[in-house]
Order: sequence, then C-alpha cells, then structure tokens
Amino acid sequence: MSQILAIDYGKARCGIAVTDDMQIIASGLETVPTKDIFIFLKKYFSVNKVEEIVIGLPTDLKGNLNEVETSILKFIEKFRSEFPTVDVARFDERFTSKMASFAISQSGKSKKKREEKGLIDKVSATIILQNFLEQKQK
Repeated sequence: MSQILAIDYGKARCGIAVTDDMQIIASGLETVPTKDIFIFLKKYFSVNKVEEIVIGLPTDLKGNLNEVETSILKFIEKFRSEFPTVDVARFDERFTSKMASFAISQSGKSKKKREEKGLIDKVSATIILQNFLEQKQK
C-alpha cells in the first residue's frame, strides 16, 4: 500500500503528518515553512509512495471559510499540476489547534515547548489525518 499525507496549511508554516503504509496510524512528520512546501513534497514523494493528501478545511463555528482558504485553493491548484496522480481530499479542521494544544499540554512538555507554533501545527495535522482515517473506516 501507500501513505496518506495531511497538511495543516498556514500562511507561515505547514504542519505535516503521514500514515504508515497500511494507512492505520497517523504520525506527525514535520513543520515546513509554507514557502518551502513544494520543495519538501517533491523530496518526500521521491522516496515515499503517497496516494492521497488531506488538507484541512479552515472554517469557523458558523461554517464560514477562513481567509487562508484562498491561499489553500491556490496551493491545491499548483499541487494538482505538480502531482497529478495524487488524490486531494479536504477535511474540517475546526478545533484541531485547540485539541493539539491540549494534547501537548497533557504530554508533559515544558511550557516553552507547548507554545511552539510549529509543534502545534504538526500535531494539528496529525489530528486532521487521524480523524480522516477514522471517518474513512466508517
């Protein structure tokens, strides 16, 4: 089989998570500056088989899209032209940053580590991916 990769896309950074080859478990992989995301993906895809990416869908409590959605749509368009054989899925990312912060606080990490934005982005991507996997199994 192959992996599924999730991206918690942000204006400054992208949190990245990936499944194992059996697509059972999501694990945080990396936090990448948004400007370098395609460099990272090209390198990662050259050594790993990825069949699908999941990108967070940023909505508020009322279901309205966040302003970063415009940037995400441009990213998806470029992604599809660069990697036409990789499927793209979207998944609601509401509350993932709060869930990530809570999970990190429960892990016993230091206050400085808990406030590290890159770690929150990577854990958020992992939560998006794990929730996607669980919904896919239903």
